[in-house]
Amino acid sequence: MIAPRANPLLVGHEAAAEALAAATRAGRLHHAWLFCGPPGIGKATLAYRFARWLLAGQPPGAEPLHVDEQDPAFRRVAAGSHPDLMVLEPQSEPGKRRIIKVDEARAARGFLNLTAAEGGWRVVVMDEVEAMEAASANTILKTLEEPPPRTVLLLITASPGRLLPTIRSRCRRLDLFGLDDAAMERLLSLWLPDLPRLDRAELIRLAEGSPGRALELAQGEGVELARLAEATLQNLPTGLGAHALADRIAGREAALAFPAFFTLLLRGLSQAVRDAARGGPVAPWLGDRPLAAWVEAAEAVSKLVQETERLSLDRRQAVLVAMDSLRGG
Repeated sequence: MIAPRANPLLVGHEAAAEALAAATRAGRLHHAWLFCGPPGIGKATLAYRFARWLLAGQPPGAEPLHVDEQDPAFRRVAAGSHPDLMVLEPQSEPGKRRIIKVDEARAARGFLNLTAAEGGWRVVVMDEVEAMEAASANTILKTLEEPPPRTVLLLITASPGRLLPTIRSRCRRLDLFGLDDAAMERLLSLWLPDLPRLDRAELIRLAEGSPGRALELAQGEGVELARLAEATLQNLPTGLGAHALADRIAGREAALAFPAFFTLLLRGLSQAVRDAARGGPVAPWLGDRPLAAWVEAAEAVSKLVQETERLSLDRRQAVLVAMDSLRGG
């Protein structure tokens, strides 16, 4: 998969790109933009595309925000070496959650107060901005309240509700949505040309409009784990196969399978609960339990999986406990 900072393609978000270009050309470019939408749909790709277009001097083109791959601005953004671009994203440490630390937020504030090295814009891209610790959020808020001239902050999040209301209110919000099947087919045909068509169709169904999720599933055992998650949900009422499941995804060689499986399982559970709550078809395995009980069980399993990974607990035991929770035991 091409890293967002180096991806030249724009698929499915042309209207959003055109809105950014139009605001810039009209001299109405807001100093902060909040890119919102599900994970893996191209929010960061669009943010970097906008950043390099600004840094390249807003060249005209048939496609919105297009910069030729041979342009020096494109190459330097892709390499992470452009002097007028700073990127913040959460860092992880063993046993701790991923956060954007206050020192990084202060560095971004200082960066924006400098004169642009090339006489144009200075841009800060903040990915997974919901991962800011409290002090970081307060530092960024001060920057939003007193933005230096010719600076832009591009904040990217899949969870805008986790941000301070004061941060959200000072940003221009840009909502992005999952890609349609035709756009997904175009991308996956390009990125995975050797994948059989039926498998590609299965990825499109499972990814729900997220190219990033599709590529994650395509790596290793993604499709197989998705099918295993669906079968597990179907077998919840009987409890059959819990020990075999634990052996399958909790062994020493299954470090990546464990979190991937539960991500897929909980996604399927959540979708079934949403469908039932909206008056749609009710999955047989939901049974007679209240939907609220399913939501509580899903939250408990999600917490269990996170703690198991963070603290290196016994995965096999975690699988058995999770299955028992989902069965209402």
